[in-house]
Amino acid sequence: MFTGIIEEVGRVRRLSPVGPTSMVLEVEARSVLEDARVGDSIAVNGVCLTVTALGAGTFTADVMPETVKKTSLARLKPGALVNLERAMAAGARFGGHIVTGHVDGVGVIRSRTPRENAVVFAIDVPDDLRRYLIPKGSVAVDGISLTVVDVTETGFTVSIIPHTLANTVLRHLGPGDLVNIECDVIAKYVERFVQRAMGVAPAGGEGADRSAGLTLAKLTENGFA
Repeated sequence: MFTGIIEEVGRVRRLSPVGPTSMVLEVEARSVLEDARVGDSIAVNGVCLTVTALGAGTFTADVMPETVKKTSLARLKPGALVNLERAMAAGARFGGHIVTGHVDGVGVIRSRTPRENAVVFAIDVPDDLRRYLIPKGSVAVDGISLTVVDVTETGFTVSIIPHTLANTVLRHLGPGDLVNIECDVIAKYVERFVQRAMGVAPAGGEGADRSAGLTLAKLTENGFA
């Protein structure tokens, strides 16, 4: 588990294709390597990866087809900067929110607008992710724990303070750039439990009708509204 508090910004050294939709990723880092061992988990732009080898100032991880499909990692190039966070240690401070490192999909930055001492990012996301977003709720963007400001017709907005902007890859991103999105895991579990209790087929899964599932009409019918 992670908390969405980025420890450092690393740099991609190498991406080596293994198959048509899989690869090996090598990342230059410093802080996250201080106590790293083979088998440890490190989140790279919010994607939980397993360390398979350690070098002089680098770690290597395998990226499987499902990860390539759901994230933006395959679009990285050597020299690209990436957010890095080690898995949370038991007893450590919980500074962000529950982040699993299991990315739900890829969003696109629509705009970047300075607003006094902050920068507001508007991010478009797939329709099936919007239902997990609420104003003042939590979302992870490239592994960064952020608070949703508003939910829009195409996605959401977040307001970034100077510290976060200076210490994450967001400082280099703008309109058109892709970001990994992980929605609040609690919202996903609540939806699934309510769906099962109501006898509604869970939305999601290969070939599922993502517009189906939990609706206001279903909630009203079952006495929830």
